[in-house]
Amino acid sequence: MHAMPWWGGGEGEQPPFPSVDKCDASRLGRGSTVVADLDGALLRSQDAFPYYALVAFETGGAARLAVLLLLAPLAAALRRAVSESAGARVLVFAATAGARVADVESAARAVLPRFYAADVHPDAWRVFSACSGRRLVLTAAPRVMAEPFLRGYLGADAVAGTELAEWRGRATGWVDARRGGVLVGERKAQALREMLAAGEMPDVGLGHRRSDYSFMSICKEAYLVPPTPVEAVRADMLPKRVVFHDGRLVQRPTPLVALLTVLWFPVGLLLSLVRVATGVLVPMRWLHVAFHALGVRVVVRGTPPPPPRADGDAARTSTGVLFACCHRTLLDAIFLSVALGRPVAAVTYSLSRLSEFLSPIRTVRLTRDRAADAATIRRVLAEEGDLAICPEGTTCREPFLLRFSALFAELTDDVVPVAVECRMSMFHGTTATGWKGMDPFYFFMNPSPVYTVTFLDRLPPELTCGGGGKSSHWVANYVQKLIASTLSYECTGLTRKDKYRELADNDGVVPVNTDDGGNKRMAW
Repeated sequence: MHAMPWWGGGEGEQPPFPSVDKCDASRLGRGSTVVADLDGALLRSQDAFPYYALVAFETGGAARLAVLLLLAPLAAALRRAVSESAGARVLVFAATAGARVADVESAARAVLPRFYAADVHPDAWRVFSACSGRRLVLTAAPRVMAEPFLRGYLGADAVAGTELAEWRGRATGWVDARRGGVLVGERKAQALREMLAAGEMPDVGLGHRRSDYSFMSICKEAYLVPPTPVEAVRADMLPKRVVFHDGRLVQRPTPLVALLTVLWFPVGLLLSLVRVATGVLVPMRWLHVAFHALGVRVVVRGTPPPPPRADGDAARTSTGVLFACCHRTLLDAIFLSVALGRPVAAVTYSLSRLSEFLSPIRTVRLTRDRAADAATIRRVLAEEGDLAICPEGTTCREPFLLRFSALFAELTDDVVPVAVECRMSMFHGTTATGWKGMDPFYFFMNPSPVYTVTFLDRLPPELTCGGGGKSSHWVANYVQKLIASTLSYECTGLTRKDKYRELADNDGVVPVNTDDGGNKRMAW
């Protein structure tokens, strides 16, 4: 018994369209229209399971991911024995049934682009990007999942996909039959005709299987994308790089990774509770050893500065040392304290009440009122001697540093830059759209997380505002470049507002309870 060729023809039959590597993209350009399938054409992977798994986890956690895993074999069997449409319906049901449509849209905007961007097929992208007229994409996946990435990161002008059925703001788990059902086969051709003017023919079509022939035959020329293993397009070759992304899963959730995630989840949750309790109960000077025993590695590089002397000792400075750290998770200041072997107070903007309660170090809330925050930082420096601050104002997961606020440079010349890195293998310990109170628990759910704290030299007087007459912005930019050079990161001018507008479609500001003085605080 012979296996069917990858393009879906019979044994000995030649494919009706040439391979995409035969396309001379230099002939294409201004005014050229291209239409491409998504899975298996624009993307290297023909299997959309990982993207459904991401949506499932973000909308329903490990329980929904487990349901998707249980139904995935049924989807595969139906796809082979019945139709491509039947298999897609099962995946759509498992990933979205009962989920808020807003949560699916949030995952599509903030989570999926990072994984889509790492899976773009080089040959398909070479042809797709060469067409500067109209770029059209057809996909059997729900349109709501694929459209944000295709429009925002690949420059697609229009996207047609499967439409989800909704009821009172929630996905029913079914596809909307009134809008074409699952977009496969002849339905793709019909959707393409609706996207074109009367008599118009796309210049190039890109597909990968027999069910794509119907829309490919409408094009002036068409090419098949073979499933040959290739390296994905480099991130810097795409029109827009993924700097910000959200979601809890670190790795692409293939069926095996998804299974391991579901099996580990209850174990990891229990382990995280033990690790958090250890951080709260064990004295800071012993925490390095305790964490190591629980599988949490803390790597210290550079020379940590000595603790401030007691009051009355002439050797103690009047304002203490300000540690200017890059911001990877809300645990940065805690692991800085672990590296020093002593608790160091930290100023925060968006720490949840639960995280404040569990924190083994003193945390001081800022209000983003510049004058009030400056007074608060000066007071804490005078009271504590040392203070940790993250001038970026929010976290970034990728190897980029956001713009550093210049406020810290105006308040003291005793600045020690600190380069912080963390490595997580299963779960991200940050979120922009979820509940931040779970951030430390997700970080500690990783089997063996690693925090690396690198102490750089204290800024010399001639490179500070007071001693060298430098502007605060110059000092902030210098510290940013210094830390970026240490970590081999890239400096950007992006800010917290850029992050939240990208991920959550807001400025990251929500009102919370008033403080004891009646002043309204804001959470960021």
